[in-house]
Amino acid sequence: MKIGSKLLGLLILTAIFISACVQAPPQNSTSTNNSAPTDGKKLKIGFAMDTLKEERWVRDKDAFEAACKAKNVDCVITVADNKAEKQSNDVDQLLTQGIDALVIAPHDATQAASMVEKAKAKGIPVISYDRLINSDKIDLYISHQVPVIGQKIAEYALQKVPQGNYVMVYGASTDNNAVIMKNEQLKVLQPAIDSKKITIVADQFITDWKPEEALKMAENALTKFSDKIDAFVVSNDGMAGGVVSALDKKGLAGKIIVTGQDAQLSALQSIAEGKQTMTVYKPIIPLATAAVEAAIKLAKKETLADAKPFTTKLNDKDLTVPATLLEVQVVDKDNLMTTVIKDGYAKFEDVYKNVPADQRPKQ
Repeated sequence: MKIGSKLLGLLILTAIFISACVQAPPQNSTSTNNSAPTDGKKLKIGFAMDTLKEERWVRDKDAFEAACKAKNVDCVITVADNKAEKQSNDVDQLLTQGIDALVIAPHDATQAASMVEKAKAKGIPVISYDRLINSDKIDLYISHQVPVIGQKIAEYALQKVPQGNYVMVYGASTDNNAVIMKNEQLKVLQPAIDSKKITIVADQFITDWKPEEALKMAENALTKFSDKIDAFVVSNDGMAGGVVSALDKKGLAGKIIVTGQDAQLSALQSIAEGKQTMTVYKPIIPLATAAVEAAIKLAKKETLADAKPFTTKLNDKDLTVPATLLEVQVVDKDNLMTTVIKDGYAKFEDVYKNVPADQRPKQ
């Protein structure tokens, strides 16, 4: 009996010990979710946009918001209405709202550098979106292949019109994209200029990329040179629309090369009609998505493994920044079906809206 009691007591003690070992939580058992801030709050990304006056920027805004929603992060978007001072104020406001990363599509590339300084002083990473800010302090420049866009536009024009009078319609002088494209276009055209095969009879930077200013420039050039223009090398679709309007008034639309960029619907329709000659297609959803993904990584202080150094010359100095540059594609009447329509970027019925049914390609 006595031995049995001792044995029973030993068994009870053993059972308690085993139970304690099984039920006790392991040391440091509290787990953290690496996809969220350690304080449990959602990440917040600020996006300071320049404008929504062009279709492509509306697409950027929608795609950016959708990407934030898909990644379960908050975003605050401001629009400067093409005003540098307003964009500066917008950024000041964003910096007071507890954002974890700042994305800027700058109106004025030089003035925007001060916005970068303010954000960095608060320890907030900055992404230069689509347009390059004049600052070596940005954490990432994310855009499409801007130099390649300039090259492709000029190469296309030169292939279609190897000789003749050229009018160069550049974007805003305050936008580095416009400057970079101008430089790249002239590199392509320079041999033909030197050999006198082509002559640049007019060139101009257009304030804020305004179509109405491009229209006026085109009208003046046509008047001055008695309609003897062979190509309008235009740096985006909005301005190309202005040029096409000027040509339309004289019955010249479709007879003179007009280039563009952005693949906005009005331009695609104009290409389908044979009025605008080409555009450069830049898929927006991958750009906005990549920007949001990069902003999240930067907010978490993670490395951007895919970023590569990008160098360009600004004000006679080299500017080198980490960059992610997406590929682009030339679109003209011959490949509308296999590019923007195939990708779902634009609908067949919208692109060919103004083309008689019997003249449309088969679906």
